[in-house]
Amino acid sequence: MSSPNPATNKPAIQPRRILVVDDEPFVCDAIRMMLAFDGHQVETAGSAQEALQLFAPAKYDLVMTDYAMPEMKGDELADALKARAPQQPIVLITAYAEMLRCDDASLRHVDFVISKPFLLETLRAAIQKTTGGQSAAA
Repeated sequence: MSSPNPATNKPAIQPRRILVVDDEPFVCDAIRMMLAFDGHQVETAGSAQEALQLFAPAKYDLVMTDYAMPEMKGDELADALKARAPQQPIVLITAYAEMLRCDDASLRHVDFVISKPFLLETLRAAIQKTTGGQSAAA
């Protein structure tokens, strides 16, 4: 467990390379800013298709995706990404967490689910749980 840095009162965090996918630009920006606060390198995609174009195995330590997006939902994006990189950690962010947890098939390629609304601490917990001490090759 990391200990707080007394100078900034935030935990010592190993920076990660994270892809955030959400069709709402303000949500992408809000998550990017929260993650950047902890020193993470964050890229954003406004759709699952854009995420698939940006994605390459070992490029990201973590992918965080919204569930409810047009054309391809977050669980479908998780399926596509895991087909390319089976070890890729994926976090699904959704307002439908309870409904999805009842349907195991939709979450088969999701490593962690965050319910909306959420706090920075929730993002930190998801990153720690899904990436542990591993980081993508530079």
